[in-house]
Amino acid sequence: MKVGIFGGTFDPIHNGHLRVAEEIGESFSLEKIYFVPVSIPPHKSNRKISDVEDRLAMVRLAIKGNSRFTSSDIEARRGGVSYSLDTIQVMEKKFKELYYLIGVDAFSEIDTWHRYKDLFYHTNFIVMVRPNHKGRSGLMMFPTGVRKYMKRLDDGIYEHGSGRKVCLQFVTQLDISATRIRASVNGGKSIRYLVPSTVEKYIKERKLYQ
Repeated sequence: MKVGIFGGTFDPIHNGHLRVAEEIGESFSLEKIYFVPVSIPPHKSNRKISDVEDRLAMVRLAIKGNSRFTSSDIEARRGGVSYSLDTIQVMEKKFKELYYLIGVDAFSEIDTWHRYKDLFYHTNFIVMVRPNHKGRSGLMMFPTGVRKYMKRLDDGIYEHGSGRKVCLQFVTQLDISATRIRASVNGGKSIRYLVPSTVEKYIKERKLYQ
């Protein structure tokens, strides 16, 4: 089974997440995309985040009705700081072909991740690139620690020495961020059309971000 893993804080999940996942699923013919809310994100331990159960509930509400999308509570159940490698190693035992969905900004800092070199032996990557991206391109996007193991196969497609691939994929840019949504809620402003209506209702009922 060819599946994608979309990890993130999802505090909250919003229409930008859903749109890029829809495009990636279609472009790469992924049978399923697993949305995986982190328990405690390693890079955001200094910021207060919503309870993982609330974030998981919002993900489930947001993806309801999309047969390609599903959720996983693997990191919520594990608890503690969430490391992508741990999740990937569990899921690769269940599925034939894994693709890890990651934004270009996060990918450019992947050398700060836990055991980042090992990631390239356990999953393929789909790096989501915004149309107006002005950062590093080509092999320069890869951390120096893995650059020497990569070779270019085609335009935007690279192969690691392990045989795993890294695919650079342009996606529709929606100017939506979870930070902006939280600030809008805290300021009493509308978040309609930034998140699914079911998520908007959940945020109001749970009094999140106030």
